[in-house]
Amino acid sequence: MIDQKNIIEPEKVTCGVCFKEIPISEASSVKATDYILYYCGLDCYDQWKKQQSKPESEKRD
Repeated sequence: MIDQKNIIEPEKVTCGVCFKEIPISEASSVKATDYILYYCGLDCYDQWKKQQSKPESEKRD
């Protein structure tokens, strides 16, 4: 029988796009100069990348 006290919950991070909590071992990350953004998958990373390439006027919508 497994002792419930010894089970350690994996460290989790929040996806930078959809805000889903994911284990850090499964997260993809992009390191910037002052911060690290984590993504739950390539779909969220692609969505973030598209938002970054839009002109400022389109980001405010």
